[in-house]
Amino acid sequence: MFGKIGAPEIILILVVVVLLFGAKKLPDMARSLGKSARILKSEAKAMKSEGKQDEAAPADPPADQAVPRTIQAAPGDVTSSRPVAEPSDTTKR
Repeated sequence: MFGKIGAPEIILILVVVVLLFGAKKLPDMARSLGKSARILKSEAKAMKSEGKQDEAAPADPPADQAVPRTIQAAPGDVTSSRPVAEPSDTTKR
């Protein structure tokens, strides 16, 4: 009964989607969905590369090298990036 979806069913589904959301909102929804997918993909890639760096990195990096980090709202978005001041480790050893 539900095994095969043909052209008439797909057209009916598309008509219902256009009626529910409206033709004006569909491009914006598709654009935001694509942007979310790109962000998710870049974050997953960053996590993988970070894991590889952690394996190859020494256990205790030199304390005299401080590299400033930046936060970006979205991958490739340089207009809203800003430097981040990370708290320094003040524990006594």
